[in-house]
Amino acid sequence: MLKLGLTGGIASGKSVVAAILRELGFPVLDADSISHKLMEPGQTAHNEIVQSFGADLAGSSGRIDRHKLAAIVFADPAKLAKLNSILHPRVDQIIFNQLDDWQKSGDHAAAFVEAALLIEAGMAARLDGMVVAWCTPEQQLDRLHARGMSETEALRRIAAQLPIQEKIKRADYTIDCSGTLEETRSQVESLAATLRKKQII
Repeated sequence: MLKLGLTGGIASGKSVVAAILRELGFPVLDADSISHKLMEPGQTAHNEIVQSFGADLAGSSGRIDRHKLAAIVFADPAKLAKLNSILHPRVDQIIFNQLDDWQKSGDHAAAFVEAALLIEAGMAARLDGMVVAWCTPEQQLDRLHARGMSETEALRRIAAQLPIQEKIKRADYTIDCSGTLEETRSQVESLAATLRKKQII
């Protein structure tokens, strides 16, 4: 089974690409969703995060306030590195266990891992190839503003990731998400056709 990464800068369109890939029959693992589950009360990363970043992160329900946590770690690279050291090994284990299960089942010829920090976390080196979704920096900022982020917060989030030009250099395939949804879909369908021609799927 081919194991492919799907990455891109924050608000670059990778989640849209992932959704289209799923529609086309590709299984896609979402590293962010796995991280969020690991932060839930009773999960392995929860207590370690609370101990590292303060009990006031968790409300009466015990749930970690991810917005508070983000404000802390994206303002301090050392704290971001600490959070990543807690989450990334656990996320890796879940992802590669699932990929191994799929490989053993023989049900899938290819699967994708969607992760913003695919390269930064070292996961890309363990995959067979990489797709990078991208858009213009101005579009990234506009999309983050639309999500309610201040310009300072948005720029911090972008700066915490490898520059998109570096990601594109390492890509096996790129998807330009700066245009319409139909244009993005057309590129993803073309990628699927290319993979099928290679008899990967």
